[in-house]
Amino acid sequence: MSRITPFTSPLLVGFDSMEKTLERIAKGNDGYPPYNIERIRGDASGAPERLRITLAVAGFSEEDLDVTTEENQLVIRGRQVDTGEREYLHRGIAARQFQRTFVLADGMQVLGAELRNGLLSVDLVRPEPVRMVKKINISVPE
Repeated sequence: MSRITPFTSPLLVGFDSMEKTLERIAKGNDGYPPYNIERIRGDASGAPERLRITLAVAGFSEEDLDVTTEENQLVIRGRQVDTGEREYLHRGIAARQFQRTFVLADGMQVLGAELRNGLLSVDLVRPEPVRMVKKINISVPE
């Protein structure tokens, strides 16, 4: 039995890599760390609207976090090193690793990241697209 997906339409040319990316992300989401995505409206001066992704990363320092863009994805990784120097009577806060991936639309740009009070905020902007019409010449073989 063949699998039918939304990207199998003959009108959607070249979207097979997007389908694979969506499948990979759907499999790898365990819900940690929790996050918010908010829209920050542009101001009267004409600044474009921004998006802010905020992750709850309590216990992680700047050195424990890595924010990168890989192709069209924003990847946020956290790695805490357990030194083993402490003797715990109860350990409810685990030194846990994570990787959270967000697929970015074409043209999205990462403005920067900030760690404050256990929250990592990553700001994104999508510049207004330039509308272009390109004429394609039709050649006639001789």
